[in-house]
Amino acid sequence: MVKVIIGEKGSGKTNALLKSVQSAVERDHGSVVFINNNKRHVLDLNYKVRMIDTSEFDIANFEELYGLVSGVISQNYDITHIFVDSITKIANGDVCDIEKYLDRVAKIADKFNIEVLMTISMSENSASDGIKKYLA
Repeated sequence: MVKVIIGEKGSGKTNALLKSVQSAVERDHGSVVFINNNKRHVLDLNYKVRMIDTSEFDIANFEELYGLVSGVISQNYDITHIFVDSITKIANGDVCDIEKYLDRVAKIADKFNIEVLMTISMSENSASDGIKKYLA
């Protein structure tokens, strides 16, 4: 299952995401992964959460971000949750690229029974129907 939190910069998306991370750690017994484009939230996360800083991997587009997510899933079969903060800061692309990325991640998340929650910095008005169908 894939869900997204959409909002403008400063609207509280990351705080909502971090609360969801904490809830997942407390509620479930599998592995939880947090993907971000920096290490800023490392002290906000429970020590059980696997944090990945994408700035170390030079990710340029949504195809490469999908490859990272697929690789994370392939290396650990007990992952229950993946959280990705600010996908538009990690990868470059247009609305169509975001839609394709969300659809691809939804397929692999369903296949491996993983809950994925991502934040997208954009106004809800500028989000397409293909993105809005994933709203949390």
